[in-house]
Amino acid sequence: MSDYSLLCKGVFSMRDKDRTDYAIRLHQVTRAFGSHAVIRELSLDIERNEIFGLLGPSGSGKTTLVKMIAGIDAASSGEVTLLGSKLPKLAMMERIGYMAQSDALYGELSAKENLAFFAALFGLRGARRNERMVYVMELVGLAHAFNQQVNSYSGGMKRRLSLAIALLHEPEVLILDEPTVGIDPLLRKSIWSELDKLSAQGTTILVTTHVMDEADKCHRLGMIREGALIAVGTPEELKSETGSASIEDAFLHYGGAAR
Repeated sequence: MSDYSLLCKGVFSMRDKDRTDYAIRLHQVTRAFGSHAVIRELSLDIERNEIFGLLGPSGSGKTTLVKMIAGIDAASSGEVTLLGSKLPKLAMMERIGYMAQSDALYGELSAKENLAFFAALFGLRGARRNERMVYVMELVGLAHAFNQQVNSYSGGMKRRLSLAIALLHEPEVLILDEPTVGIDPLLRKSIWSELDKLSAQGTTILVTTHVMDEADKCHRLGMIREGALIAVGTPEELKSETGSASIEDAFLHYGGAAR
C-alpha cells in the first residue's frame, strides 16, 4: 500500500524522512466536543517550506484543525507537533503567524496602532518594526489607511489588516484560515504571489480554503470531509488519480467515494 493510501486511511507514516523535514506533524489526532468528534483520528505531515492547502466545505473541521496546529486549541487525543515541539506550547506563538476567520482587531485604534501593539508582542522594535509595518500595509493594499481607525474599515479591509498582522514578524510557519474571503481578485493574486515568495524563502504556509483556483496554487492539498482526510497529494496528483480536469471534480470524486 502506498504512503498516499496510508495517509488517506489516517495511518501515520514517516515516509523514510528525518523528523526535521517536517514543520507540522499530526498523529492520530481527534478533537471531540462531548460525544461529537469534529476531527477523527487524523494523521498528516506538512513539509518545511511548502504551501499546504486544506480544502473542504464549511463544517468539515478545517478551522478546528488549524486551531490545534496554532496551539489555540488542544486535541482530545493524539499528538500535534509544530517545528519539533509538541503542542500546546505558548512559546511557539512567536514563531508562527496565525490569521483566524474572525478578525481579532482593536476597532478603536488605528491600523498603525494595531500593528504596533502586535509588533510589541512579537518582540519587534525600532527601525525594523517600522520597516515591517510599512511593508505589510503596502502588501495588503492598505498603505493609504495606515492612520485610519479600524472601526471605519470595511469587512474586506479588516481581513487585509489581519493578514498584515500575521505576516508582520516574518514567522517560520504561517497559518491562514480562509485568508482571501472578501478580497478582490487583483489583490488576491498579489497576496498569492507573496505567499509563493515566502515559501521560496523558507516559510511553511498552511492555508484553508474552499476556493478551487486557490487550491490549485498550493504545493500539496489535504481534502477534508466530516473531520477526516479523504485525499492528500499535489493538485496534479489528485486530478490524475481521479481522471479529473479540475480540483473541484477531484474533490467531488473523493467526497462521493467517502459517502
